[in-house]
Amino acid sequence: MNESTLDKDVATPAEEPAHPLTNSSFVGFITTQLLGAFNDNLFKQLLLLLAIPAVVAGAQAEGPDLQGVATIVFGIPFVLFGGIAGYFADRYSKRRVIVLSKVAEIIVMMLGLLAFLAAPSIGFNGLWIVLFLMGLQSTFFGPGKYGILPEMLGPNQLARANGIVLMTTFIAIIFGTSLAGWLKDLVVDPDVPRFLAAQKLWIGSVVCIVVAVIGTAASFLVHPVEPAAPKLKFTAEYLFVPKAILSLLRADRALLLALGASCAFWLIAGLTIQSVNSLCKVQLGLSDTRTSIMVALISIGIALGGAAAGWLSRGGDGHVVIRIGMWGVVVWCAVLSISIPGRGHLLGFYGTMPALVLLGAAAAFFAIPIQVFLQARPPDELKGRMIAVMNQTNFVAIVFSGLFYMAMDGLITSMNWPRSALFAAMATLFLPVAIFYRMESTEGV
Repeated sequence: MNESTLDKDVATPAEEPAHPLTNSSFVGFITTQLLGAFNDNLFKQLLLLLAIPAVVAGAQAEGPDLQGVATIVFGIPFVLFGGIAGYFADRYSKRRVIVLSKVAEIIVMMLGLLAFLAAPSIGFNGLWIVLFLMGLQSTFFGPGKYGILPEMLGPNQLARANGIVLMTTFIAIIFGTSLAGWLKDLVVDPDVPRFLAAQKLWIGSVVCIVVAVIGTAASFLVHPVEPAAPKLKFTAEYLFVPKAILSLLRADRALLLALGASCAFWLIAGLTIQSVNSLCKVQLGLSDTRTSIMVALISIGIALGGAAAGWLSRGGDGHVVIRIGMWGVVVWCAVLSISIPGRGHLLGFYGTMPALVLLGAAAAFFAIPIQVFLQARPPDELKGRMIAVMNQTNFVAIVFSGLFYMAMDGLITSMNWPRSALFAAMATLFLPVAIFYRMESTEGV
């Protein structure tokens, strides 16, 4: 598969129809990114559910909770290779990067099938390798995915196209996460040891392989685009934070603080999925299907909160919205943390459902203005590199969420605390952000 095969007959945005969904290139793009997000969330949630020790007669039957390990393994490629992935997205046609990334996805999902089948013999080792490769594939797919829209579409199409991308991404997350729990309940007995359970989940990898093949086929519908910087030279800067960005952050305290606030959000976001899985499976005793639905409710809340935040902050700079979001995260984490001795979790199954939707909505109220600020604040010539650094530092926070979860899991187990204590830790971590952080106005940036 050579350059001429992937990048011939380059199209320009001006040649495209007025509405994104009448553009065959955009339809191919939206299909391949939706199916990729679906696969990511299906496979990751299957692993996270497996990583939680089976509970038999009220006691943990086997080993520690390994969700923290899974989170770290998936996040490390974004930290180590995010800059290199950005280089490739600028040096070569983004369409070419997308197609080759999707071909890699098929290979990774095939390896996932082998890793599930081999789990009784080699444990989680094979699955960790596959999860790392999934993260690596997503690392290289991301810059092409986010960067190709302005090259594929005209300026008047971008707002509508980004809205479609956001909507379809949340649909993929919700359905991928929900299907994982249903699939695990369908093929695995709840009392089966997790390595034997993993072997039975080979069918999940078959689903992922089929989805990856369809997504790869859809990627060929994306029209070729010219490389943004075909003469770009690779330097050591792509392995670290570029000097220009370090100078910018030193000179612009508001930007530095916003980057720190974004990292704090992703630390909590990384902890939330692990904590919800643990709370629902271990403390509430829910099935994998119901547990995965609970995780999906967070995405529903984020989608609803994102729409509401956009409406509330129209014509303003989002100060009120972000304050509501910060304190909403603290309050709903605190509410979810409450367990009453002798009676169990305060909210139970039905009360936890709306609380998770509201937690997701509060997170969107906080995260969206921060992201807009980080995109708008830097000068034009540094925006791309600033976004790349933002993505890398956010994944550093996600990796730390895995480490923090492992530490909290050990503490909760040794102290015999309820799993809801994880949410108390999250509220405590985020409280200083809510008290002290103030986002500077974006006017004039």
